[in-house]
This record gives sequence, structure tokens and C-alpha cells, in this order.
Amino acid sequence: MNDSHQKSTTSQFFQALRETYHLDTFFQANSGMVDFPEFSDYLGEICNEKGLIPEHVVLAAGIERTYGHQLFNGTRKPSRDKVIQLAFGLGLDVEQTQKLLQAAGRSTLYPKIKRDAAIVFCLYHQKDFYETQDILYQLGVSPLGSISG
Repeated sequence: MNDSHQKSTTSQFFQALRETYHLDTFFQANSGMVDFPEFSDYLGEICNEKGLIPEHVVLAAGIERTYGHQLFNGTRKPSRDKVIQLAFGLGLDVEQTQKLLQAAGRSTLYPKIKRDAAIVFCLYHQKDFYETQDILYQLGVSPLGSISG
């Protein structure tokens, strides 16, 4: 799907939401177009597509093993930082990381914020989680995992 079609569809959704009086009617009418995958299901899809093992992803993301498995099985909801850590563990690029953040219901990376800009830089330059932590530390900003929410 190209960007102009995607923007058009998004505009149409905004219009439909503005004109609807019942949200359940909107969702029924657009069930094929509105997709709210469970975060844990989305993680599983990414692992399957990339041939990754969740335990290896959790290790590469610097996330405690039990907590990581709870994220993968859906019993825990991740903070924004944990989602970003998972993105590093999964080897995602910037666009894929933004989608992962959206799937988790977290705010996307915003490059006008110093910390986010550093994270984007690290994603673009395929730094791993630990290299990213070093860069964040050198910049004097909070490392990943130190901010909840």
C-alpha cells in the first residue's frame, strides 16, 4: 500500500469517526480495515518472520528473562522503554520500531527529543542494545529501562 493510499484511508477513517454516533457501529463497518493485534501476537509474528527465538530476543534486548517471557505470552504490558529494548533485540529498523511502539500503544520516537534522536541514530546505524546504552550514557540522558511508562 503506498503512502497516498494509506493517508487517504486514514483521512477516511477520521471522517467516518467524526460522522459516527456509535463506536461499535464504526468498528463493525470497518472490521476488515481496523486491526488491533495483541502486542504479544505481533511479537510472535515478527519472531516467526525473522526466524528468531523469543529467549534470544529477550537476552539481546537486555530484559530480565521472566519479564521478557511475560511480554511474549501477553501477561505483562510493556513500558515504552521495554518496547524499544525489544526492537533492538529483534533487530528492527526505525520504521519497524515505530510500528512496534504503536502496536504496544506507546508513543513513537520523536527525533526532536535528544534521547529519542539518539535511539533513532542507533537504530539507523544498527547498534545493538548495549552499544545504545553506552551512547545514551555518554550523552547524559536516561538509559533504556530506567524510565517507566
